[in-house]
Amino acid sequence: MKDQWSVLSLGDVVVLVLSAWLVYTAIIIYTRLSGLRSFSKMSAPDFAMTLAVGSLFASSISAPRQRMIAGLVALAVLFLTQQIIAWFRTRIGPIRTLIDNRPVLLMAGDQILGDNLERANVTRSDLMAKLREANAVSRSDVIAVVFETTGDISVLHGDRDSVDPELFSGVDGAERLKLRSAR
Repeated sequence: MKDQWSVLSLGDVVVLVLSAWLVYTAIIIYTRLSGLRSFSKMSAPDFAMTLAVGSLFASSISAPRQRMIAGLVALAVLFLTQQIIAWFRTRIGPIRTLIDNRPVLLMAGDQILGDNLERANVTRSDLMAKLREANAVSRSDVIAVVFETTGDISVLHGDRDSVDPELFSGVDGAERLKLRSAR
């Protein structure tokens, strides 16, 4: 049984290398046709796309030849589906609302919003780590912390008077910020 896992014939290696090159090239072509948005993580479908492409790439090159062809077709369908979803998201508000998460305010100034932390499944220690990562040296310097739709956490700190309130449109809890209106 050990031999089955560790031994590859030269023919197997050649097929594996050629399959990897072919599938890799197909991914580049599909990405050029559909755009770099295919690998962004601005929405849940974008993130799912990135995971699925990686999984299909791996399974396509490690399986027999007929699986590689199936993988190429599956990749094409995946890229097409992502394009269709992106088209609907940009044109039909209810579709966007159904598919996209909303960003959530985690801190308003130096006030930690415990209810929003809980809703976003973010711990206080996660929040503190993000503040350190953003070079915030004091909670009093924080203007806002937002849990973005991508799962990233944005930390805005600095001069509160220079913040454009439009940056917080669509953020759940933004009404808890005390910002001056744009000049």
